[in-house]
Amino acid sequence: MVEGTFNGFSATDGSTVHSNGAAASISMLYIFVAMAFGLFLKKHKINESLKLVIGIALIVLMLVVGIAFPIYLDKTTWGYIIFIYIFFASITPMWLLKQPRDYLTSFLFIGMIIAAVIGVVVYNPTISTPAFTTFETASGYMVPTLFVTIACGAVSGFHSLVSSETSSKQISNEKDMLQVGYGSMLLESLLAILVIVVVGSLSSLVSDGTLNATLATLGTADGATPFTKFAVGVTGLISKLGFPQEYGICVMTMFVSALALSTLDAVARIGRMSFQELFQDSNDSSLYKILTNKYFATLITLFFGYLLSLGGYSNVWSIFGATNQLLAAMVLISLSVFFKVTGRNGKMLYIPMTIMLIMTISSLGLSVYSILAAWMSSGTIDPLTSGLQLVIAILVMALGILVAYLDIRKLLQSKVA
Repeated sequence: MVEGTFNGFSATDGSTVHSNGAAASISMLYIFVAMAFGLFLKKHKINESLKLVIGIALIVLMLVVGIAFPIYLDKTTWGYIIFIYIFFASITPMWLLKQPRDYLTSFLFIGMIIAAVIGVVVYNPTISTPAFTTFETASGYMVPTLFVTIACGAVSGFHSLVSSETSSKQISNEKDMLQVGYGSMLLESLLAILVIVVVGSLSSLVSDGTLNATLATLGTADGATPFTKFAVGVTGLISKLGFPQEYGICVMTMFVSALALSTLDAVARIGRMSFQELFQDSNDSSLYKILTNKYFATLITLFFGYLLSLGGYSNVWSIFGATNQLLAAMVLISLSVFFKVTGRNGKMLYIPMTIMLIMTISSLGLSVYSILAAWMSSGTIDPLTSGLQLVIAILVMALGILVAYLDIRKLLQSKVA
């Protein structure tokens, strides 16, 4: 989705798309400016107020320069550049790239949310999308699809990894996790509501002429990803406040792509660390050194990510969502066992973990069935897309069932050793 958002050329006539090129330029600036900012903070201890002023000034400067000097590259080239970036983001120290970049990016997120809220309140858009159409959608049946949507504000296995692998290492006081964790979930839930409002009212924004000019430019571009569509919708809302659409779409496209890039570099680092942890108890010292090497672990992680990306995000979305939420179910089950072992009451987790386990296993089972049905119908299967997805879906489903069986068996015991 990011490489599509950064694609600087129209899919129809090959003309340049300024908003995409500007968003790409700003994103590249963010990487190098964040590293310089990280080095500065490493050498100079400054108070939070001064850090805030410097951070906002850097953001404004990057936005101005990025909009003035867009980078026009095609989608394939951006794909390679993004993988190179997340490789280095995975292996570099947190203080050098990821931490300062996330610090600067957080102001973009806050600005996007505030602008969207004000735009919704002032414009009061009409949600033209029907609240309900049918239980069967283009993505499959509403149940279990609804429960394997990436619902970060409600339950997410990915966030369990983030909180244990990265967030916990940046907190000076454990008590601060309540504000960081719960507060972040509230903001993400607010963002989810804004997405529903913006996307649900997008057609009405188009019909009243608010976004016609913008969609004429972006709608035919290969970069018209879900990110771009959301940026277009928010731009239409804040344009009512007098903000020029020409600049607004550049800034908003950058906002939403920054969210994805922040997720990508976090995923790469967590994937690398998780791979290393799998082999920490290896008895073969030479094999241990290879498998736990951060460069090797990162390359393995990104290699399989690259293979999955070849089929496009829409093809792996259901498996991605089901895997994420299955991980959440396994975390809930593991926590239930932990509570029982430590003599605490964990029964409040039983219902959500059971629902998530059933829904995710069902979704993965339906994905396996659909891939096999397509294979039987056509007689062929692409090993790098459907074939790889089939293997991953079966392995993940087997892993989930195994973990659930072992943990539930522990929960059913009268005493846990």
